[in-house]
Amino acid sequence: MPYRLELTGITKRFPGVLANDNVSFAVKPGEIHALLGENGAGKSTLVKMIYGIMQPDAGEIRWDGQVVNIANPKDARRLGVGMVFQHFSLFEALTVFENIALGMDAKIPPRELEARIRAVMTKYGLLLDPHRTVATLSVGERQRIEIVRALLLDPKLLIMDEPTSVLTPQEVEALFVVLRLLAQQGCSILYISHKLHEIKALCDTATILRAGKLVDTCDPREETSRSMAEKMIGAGLRDIVRSEGRTMGLPKLVVSRLSTHKTGHFDVPVNDVSFSVRAGEIFGIAGVAGNGQNALLDALSGEIVSDDKDAVTLDGNPLGLLGTTKRRKRGLCAVPEERNGHAAVGDFTLSDNSVLTARDRLGMVIMGLLNSGAAKTYTGRVIADFAVKALGPASTAGSLSGGNLQKFIMGREILQKPSVLVVSQPTWGVDAGAAAAIHQALVDLAAAGSAIVVISQDLDELLALSDTLAVINMGQLSASRAVGDVSVEEIGLLMGGVHQSVEASDAVPA
Repeated sequence: MPYRLELTGITKRFPGVLANDNVSFAVKPGEIHALLGENGAGKSTLVKMIYGIMQPDAGEIRWDGQVVNIANPKDARRLGVGMVFQHFSLFEALTVFENIALGMDAKIPPRELEARIRAVMTKYGLLLDPHRTVATLSVGERQRIEIVRALLLDPKLLIMDEPTSVLTPQEVEALFVVLRLLAQQGCSILYISHKLHEIKALCDTATILRAGKLVDTCDPREETSRSMAEKMIGAGLRDIVRSEGRTMGLPKLVVSRLSTHKTGHFDVPVNDVSFSVRAGEIFGIAGVAGNGQNALLDALSGEIVSDDKDAVTLDGNPLGLLGTTKRRKRGLCAVPEERNGHAAVGDFTLSDNSVLTARDRLGMVIMGLLNSGAAKTYTGRVIADFAVKALGPASTAGSLSGGNLQKFIMGREILQKPSVLVVSQPTWGVDAGAAAAIHQALVDLAAAGSAIVVISQDLDELLALSDTLAVINMGQLSASRAVGDVSVEEIGLLMGGVHQSVEASDAVPA
């Protein structure tokens, strides 16, 4: 039997970048095949060529043994290639049925289409009311729409791009049931994910890319998550080192009944949030994206000012009525999720971006005059200590890759040695080696006596870093628990909005 999909010598160039360099691999019928690699490894470019969004500069694509030219996504779908993108393309004001109908290539009578939708939903356990408005659905339910839309085309190959990045653990298990059923029926699946434990649990084969080149094809069930990560980065992976006999100090950051106001149609405010973080403690906040994380960070950093001065205190001193500049002077630094335009200004140099947040804490402005030497020296230290690939402090932030800009932003805040550091998605878009270095820097900062709040969608990251964990859902924060006293299943239920039964139950060790 021929391969379902076979790539031979695929090469794609962009100005100054060789995105794919002579890449060859094949996917069998009914195989769940992982495509692994860090950001910038060439995965997205490769998938776009398979789906007809881009064309290769060299090499050939074979489909069921025949050479094909996939000119556009419609061509790909005609062959039998379906794709579920990481970022959903749904209209929130429309119904499930209307969104699916908009994504169909052929015009199908409404009654016939609804019957087909219900048949697919029943067959694969993807149950939804076709007449529900998308705005009323959870993230997991919205993903089902994308999957149903792809399955209506009866695909022979289904491409899944980071499909579990916004799902609870329970929703991940439900998705895996569907994917295994599809594979049993002969559908090939090309699965892209950075969650290596999922690759081990789900996939038959893994193709690993690094810097645009294929470096290995392996059986993930015979590998460890660590060995695959090391193949992806081409180096050994550092373990987090914690000092022995570490003790927590007194509460440093105390948040008491913090609430924000709704500011936009899609904004989720926080409601009556309370927690405390001790000196030396890393406090993790888990949650599916869009449940109030941005509002919480803005309220802690001072971008949103509270009505109550005691809603946020640092070492007993009220910060609730203070803005970002005054909170930074008192020792509270923050890193927002959005790095472009929020955490950094793309047209500014890295030195100027350092001045934006470190000017008061590190004496970069004296009597109203900028001390450019101090700014350049500090920026150079950030670049060196966090291995930022940049030409120097005079490089613009916009000239850096996403991962390198993230390393710069994290380094810029960590090296200020704040009393409290609040970070959202600290390792978003960085490779495994850089993520390990950032994790170690956060652990070292906590060991020096800082209180740290880490808001992340990556549950593995939180379980590895945190001493204490809580979950945010629809703007409400669960009770905090010691990481060793809570299971992944409990966290998943909290992420899905089940609070009372979980918090009332006895702790189940992870």
